[in-house]
Amino acid sequence: MIIIPAIDLMDGRCVRLSQGDFSRQSVYRQSPLEQALLFESAGIQHLHLVDLDGARAGEVQQWNVLEQIASRTSLCIDFSGGIRDALQVRRALDSGAQKVVLGSLALRAPETFLDLLEQFGPERIVLGADAKDGLLATLGWQEQSAVPLVPFLQHWYTRGVRQVLCTDISRDGMLEGPAFELYRGISESVPVQLIASGGVGAIADLKRLQADGCYAAVIGKALYEGTISLSQLSDLC
Repeated sequence: MIIIPAIDLMDGRCVRLSQGDFSRQSVYRQSPLEQALLFESAGIQHLHLVDLDGARAGEVQQWNVLEQIASRTSLCIDFSGGIRDALQVRRALDSGAQKVVLGSLALRAPETFLDLLEQFGPERIVLGADAKDGLLATLGWQEQSAVPLVPFLQHWYTRGVRQVLCTDISRDGMLEGPAFELYRGISESVPVQLIASGGVGAIADLKRLQADGCYAAVIGKALYEGTISLSQLSDLC
């Protein structure tokens, strides 16, 4: 299973939210580049880079951070937050991202999302599916829909999606363990490469996600709070 540390950006700083609440944020390191270099020095190869300002505004705000990290590290970056059209997808890829995660667009503008999926390919476009109580949330988790998660993923699999990054909002940033039943249910229902995100607090959580069929796992607050060390992760990479 691929381990993907996360850097969430607000005002150019590394932060972590609790349960997707922008008012409940912790600032961990002023320099996202320094944090990315720290990950790379530990032998980590991937990075989940999220522009929270962009997700909230509906337009990317942190292009410079993406460019800095991509130019100064060899990390395989997936980038998300505020991307809405082909020009922005192309800019993200040209700026050094290997993949782009699109979430709100698939729900709010499905024809546009399908066009981007077909234009750039399923190896570059990852479907971001953020959920609470089994229902999709959009716009940086600020809006919850009435759309059930699993049928939504099944629909997009039939249209060509092959990678899904799924975050259970109620678990994110809480260090209380991932939504194992949710991810196991997705793995059994939709044959995508599933990237689990939210709630990882211990190495045992990662091992269980792997046993449940997850292709990769995103880890954030556990690293910043020290419940999982970089040395422990380097042993898994």
